[in-house]
Amino acid sequence: QVQLVEFGGGLVQAGGSLRLSCTVSGRTLSIYGMAWFRQALGKEREFEAAISASGGSTDYADSVKGRFTISRDNAKNTVYLQMNSLKPEDTAVYYCAVQSKPFRGVRRDPVEYEYWGQGTQVTVSS
Repeated sequence: QVQLVEFGGGLVQAGGSLRLSCTVSGRTLSIYGMAWFRQALGKEREFEAAISASGGSTDYADSVKGRFTISRDNAKNTVYLQMNSLKPEDTAVYYCAVQSKPFRGVRRDPVEYEYWGQGTQVTVSS
């Protein structure tokens, strides 16, 4: 059984930083791309950042490019999202996800992802 558990959400002031982590069990993470998505209240879930299986390729939504950094430690079966210069519009529930097929690089479409974490709340105050 594949499980994803996210940590690191919380309340932060605008301009601050948070680091999210997502630990995966039940799957050999090193061959699967992963991503972070977020869903604000009343909005649809949207792509934020993706990373390939090896970590050699990354992709970011325009809204977070230059502020967020996705990384991974395959030895720890964990993916991270470093979020800097946070804005109130970054407030959302953040989800990590694992792709359904191995070695597919970076993907933005949520249908490419088979397993999802439970989400962690990030709230940015102005």
